[in-house]
Amino acid sequence: QVQLVESGGGLVQAGGSLRLSCIASGRTFSNYAMGWFRQAPGKEREFVAAISFSGGRTSYADSVKGRFTISRDNAKNTVYLQMNSLKPEDTAVYYCAARTGVSSSTYTLAGLYPYWGQGTQVTVSS
Repeated sequence: QVQLVESGGGLVQAGGSLRLSCIASGRTFSNYAMGWFRQAPGKEREFVAAISFSGGRTSYADSVKGRFTISRDNAKNTVYLQMNSLKPEDTAVYYCAARTGVSSSTYTLAGLYPYWGQGTQVTVSS
């Protein structure tokens, strides 16, 4: 079992930046591949970014590629999502997720993650 707590959300103007953090506890963090997902009102949860447990491989949704960066610090049990050039359509609740993984693998399907945080709200005003 692993517990996940997100932070760093808030209100920002279009073009601005935010950095989300997700701190994990309960198990060896370096054994887990991590992902970020988001859910806007009235929409399904969608993949944003993922990182392998070693940190050597990342994946991004096309909608955020070039603007968002996922990273991890295994010594701090933390995964980050740096979000730049934010757009109003990025407004959503952002969730981090964890699953055990193979070193070079990233996972983009929400159903593959058994562990989820409670989410943090990101609102981008135009």
